[in-house]
Amino acid sequence: MRKNILVIIAFLILLAAAAFCYAAYRMMLGPNMKSREGKAVLYIPEGSSFSQVLDTINEHLTVSNPEAFKWLAAKKNYTTRIKPGKYVVENDISYNGLINLLRSGQQTPVNVTFNNIRTLNELAGRVGKQISADSAGLADFFSDPANYVKDGFKKETLISVFIPDTYQMYWNTGPEDFYKRMLREYNTFWNEERAGKATGKNLTRTEVSTLASIIDEEVRFADEMPRIAGVYLNRLRRGIPLQADPTIKFAMNDPSISRVLKAYLDIDSPYNTYRYRGLPPGPISCPSVEAIDAVLNAEMHDYLYFAARADFSGYHNFTRTLSEHNRYAAEYQRELNKRRIFR
Repeated sequence: MRKNILVIIAFLILLAAAAFCYAAYRMMLGPNMKSREGKAVLYIPEGSSFSQVLDTINEHLTVSNPEAFKWLAAKKNYTTRIKPGKYVVENDISYNGLINLLRSGQQTPVNVTFNNIRTLNELAGRVGKQISADSAGLADFFSDPANYVKDGFKKETLISVFIPDTYQMYWNTGPEDFYKRMLREYNTFWNEERAGKATGKNLTRTEVSTLASIIDEEVRFADEMPRIAGVYLNRLRRGIPLQADPTIKFAMNDPSISRVLKAYLDIDSPYNTYRYRGLPPGPISCPSVEAIDAVLNAEMHDYLYFAARADFSGYHNFTRTLSEHNRYAAEYQRELNKRRIFR
């Protein structure tokens, strides 16, 4: 009888142990952390403490037993080895699974997109919304030439490094890492073929980007880019001032100007291509790939002038002589007056 009682007690102890082990398994290894919004996206900034990580987790996931989660995180040494980044939890996950994910540093890349950028500060603002580096940190990095002079760039030419596109990178990318990544992309973009075409036109890569940035501001339709590029290259070869209206807007720091008046042409700025021959010191915006390739594949012709068509179609009339150009320019000016566009 006593032997039977001992067997029963032993069985009950084993049963309790099994129940405990199962409960522990369910708690630690079962998919018991549920997202509050379907798919949980956890952003962990550089220098985050474990307490801050917990706040982020609690904001997006239900943690039924916080103490158990903390205990397991400590046992797995995560509390002192926090890795920043963007982590995506697609489905319900266990305590152990989440800790393994965060501890591994296997974050999900983000898509960083920028285009139609006029200034470095605008670039900083656009990119700063997509990675952990804020706009102020990026702007500070861009403003210090010591960060990129060794790569052959000045503050006036730095914007040419950033080729508009969509790039995958980690969310916790800092200002220096962002610049280095863009520099690698820039050097990849300027392959042997593009570099050879630039050399064939007696232009450096930066000069190509500078001319491309002017074309971007002049042209509404990409099919006109190679022809306008040809006009500017003809003027450069002959030593004729470019007389590009977008450079006046840049010199005046006012892209909203719709009509470049004669009074504006006297502004003393190296970007005033009415006053100074040749290209300005650097791009007046972040040049598009289409405009860069238009310069490299410029149309061969003998046009020296172009003027916007008076029908406001966005296209231009191209001419070889100043008298022809003045006639078309006068038509356009009359239409501006008719539409009461005086600035």
